[in-house]
Amino acid sequence: MSEELLINISPMESRVAVLDNGILGEIYIERHHKLGLVGNIYLGTVVRVLPGMQAAFVDIGQSRTAFLHVNDMQRLPRLVAENKNKAAKGTNKDIDSGDAILATADESLAMTPPVVSTQSSEIIPVSKTLIQHRLHESQRILVQVTKDQLGSKGARLTTNISLPSRYLVYLPSSEHIGISQRIDGEEERTRLKTELSSLMQTVNLKGGLIARTAAERVPVDKLEEDIYYLLQLWRTICARRQEINHHQSSELIYQELALPLRSIRDLVHADTEKVIVDNVQIYEQVRSFAKEFVPFVYDRIVHYTAEQSLFDVHRVEDDLRDALKRRVDLKSGGYLIIDQTEAMTTIDVNTGSFVGGRSLEDTVYKTNLEATHAIARQLRLRNLGGIIILDFIDMLEQQHKDDVLESLQSQLTQDYAKTKITQVSELGLVEMTRKRTRESLGQQLCEPCSTCQGRGFVKTAETVCFEIFREIMRCARTYNSPKKFTVVAHAAVIDLLLTSESDTVADLEYLLGRVITFDVENLYTQEQYDIVLD
Repeated sequence: MSEELLINISPMESRVAVLDNGILGEIYIERHHKLGLVGNIYLGTVVRVLPGMQAAFVDIGQSRTAFLHVNDMQRLPRLVAENKNKAAKGTNKDIDSGDAILATADESLAMTPPVVSTQSSEIIPVSKTLIQHRLHESQRILVQVTKDQLGSKGARLTTNISLPSRYLVYLPSSEHIGISQRIDGEEERTRLKTELSSLMQTVNLKGGLIARTAAERVPVDKLEEDIYYLLQLWRTICARRQEINHHQSSELIYQELALPLRSIRDLVHADTEKVIVDNVQIYEQVRSFAKEFVPFVYDRIVHYTAEQSLFDVHRVEDDLRDALKRRVDLKSGGYLIIDQTEAMTTIDVNTGSFVGGRSLEDTVYKTNLEATHAIARQLRLRNLGGIIILDFIDMLEQQHKDDVLESLQSQLTQDYAKTKITQVSELGLVEMTRKRTRESLGQQLCEPCSTCQGRGFVKTAETVCFEIFREIMRCARTYNSPKKFTVVAHAAVIDLLLTSESDTVADLEYLLGRVITFDVENLYTQEQYDIVLD
């Protein structure tokens, strides 16, 4: 599989497209006036603690307060000796997550992140893990954003800070050493775990590390460089926290990399043949960043200088327009219908014009197999997350159901987001979840229709006509003085009133003893109308 990264820069936004064998697989958009928050670290202020929800609202300086659940807080042990000493002095108190992380932040820059040793600790009683015992209003707390603001919901937070680099993720408040599940070889997993453990002892690094997929077969000296980088970054964050500790307002302590650099760090791998950038300044930044952190891709970075738009040349703009449509056509003649709601996303598979199978079961089987490829691509391209219901066409043979599910799971292995799939139900439905950290493509580029208010449909002209008749009758009963009613409405509604419904209008005039006239208002939607009393 060959892969290319296209980086398009304009004064308004940055866009990164991932092409798999020339086909758009993923698109990332970052508008300069509305940068994403995921990965940012803030010194926030607790606004409200909700014991009933075991959660808290935290002010991080955004338009909406962010949400922190107790499950996203560190479960730190406490030092036995320290607690005994404090108890003897009558000053024993619980250690909260923010204080624990930065307990040694006032030390020199040579400090290492504080971690309580499990060899000399006891676990906090269950009652002390309740959020009301750990947080209080106006408390300052160090938090990291894990999910952007979505719709009316504020950002999602955690106190379990994680700092990613090219090959590793550093966890200051954990002692866990983990390996990416995408690294399959047991020998390679053992090597990484052994080398990371050794390196952490060598540099006296406290905390935990996770080896990312890109760390596979990476030599130890590169892993060591990453560890030193992450350690210095954490020291800088601690120093910044101490510097602004006396401020009353919430402050941004660490901001995630901009999209072009983030894409080089996270999306580039051995199969990436080329990175094409259409802006000379960003091109230089990307090359400088790649030279230091991702040297193998340095010579593959190309500056695009042609007059025609980079995205137009590779048909990305056309694919973007198609990605906002409900219907996705399959090559065989079948198609998908994708409907996204606040609660869930549904994807319906249909055979359409495809009749190429030897039997109905064979036709259905082939359509469903083809649909698994399209579904996996659309999930990535549209960045659909949360609960997703896949309505495959009913299959009779169990082997066919197993094959379709296996094909879907195979296609989803290329997805960077975490997914979970259930078995095919008796109704042919597959329930799945996909981790959601940012807005979907539709949410990012579109807004609810001002005419239908997001329903996806409007009342028919006939329905509006009948509403107008009922409103005229209500007005006639309520007001005795009007001698004439003037109906102001959309042209389609007025046309229907003067043609198909003209007999009803005449009957109503005779019944009420009043004249009814009509006036077209081109600015009205089909559902809008007014009745003027004369």
